[in-house]
Amino acid sequence: MPPLKLTRSHRTRLMNLWRSAGWPCKDGIEIDLLAAGLVQQRDDAQGREQLRLTEAGIAWLAEARQQGQRALSRHDRLALRFAEQLMTGGRIVWRELSLRAMVAPDATVLQAQERAPLWPEEPAPEARAPHAWRLARPDLFSVRSTSVEAYLQPQVHEVKASRADLLSDLRHAAKRQAYEWLSCESFYLFPAGIAEPEEIPEPYGVWVLHGDIETGRFEQLRPAHHQPRTLPFAVWLALAKATPLPRFDEEGSPQAPLNEAGP
Repeated sequence: MPPLKLTRSHRTRLMNLWRSAGWPCKDGIEIDLLAAGLVQQRDDAQGREQLRLTEAGIAWLAEARQQGQRALSRHDRLALRFAEQLMTGGRIVWRELSLRAMVAPDATVLQAQERAPLWPEEPAPEARAPHAWRLARPDLFSVRSTSVEAYLQPQVHEVKASRADLLSDLRHAAKRQAYEWLSCESFYLFPAGIAEPEEIPEPYGVWVLHGDIETGRFEQLRPAHHQPRTLPFAVWLALAKATPLPRFDEEGSPQAPLNEAGP
């Protein structure tokens, strides 16, 4: 029999069996896991069939987990580490959302608006709205875990792992405008020594990481300017379609979401 090709679906099922009581589904994925020797059948005290991971299954799961961690870039590891801090503080966090934001039009848009209408129904240039729409993709977007819309306090954190990446980002004023339109507070996060707070334009706050990504300490060097902001309907819809980051305990298992008793 040729070696079985194990996929992400097999790894997900194996992790689910590890976390659960091991009730079988009797499908093709479990046949593959049994044939590969990664799980074994056994009966509990009541005679009910269960599936348990073998030593080979545990070893394969650990190896796949280590490979997944090594595949993450320095930028991704920094973002996930700070996201955990935000979630510990009672915030709900999303990564790399695509959100439509309103910004001031650039020179190209203004020139296009100054041309003559192409058809009678097109509004005159002076009647057009003095803004443009931009697709924003913040590294981290978060809100407070609250049932009161006015207390959501949305935040954007832009993560930079190198000075070159930071300087490239600072050249895009429209990108910063989009983040300011979407959030009450916007921040830059980068390892200490990459830049000084004075190099970051207002009204952005500044967070830095002292030490390595896995065990280092975060420090806020400058708070962000706070401005009241309610989430537009388009943002609500994007959040409803996306999945927030889960919290994990020390053993790597998902934790229950944080719930606040009050606003």
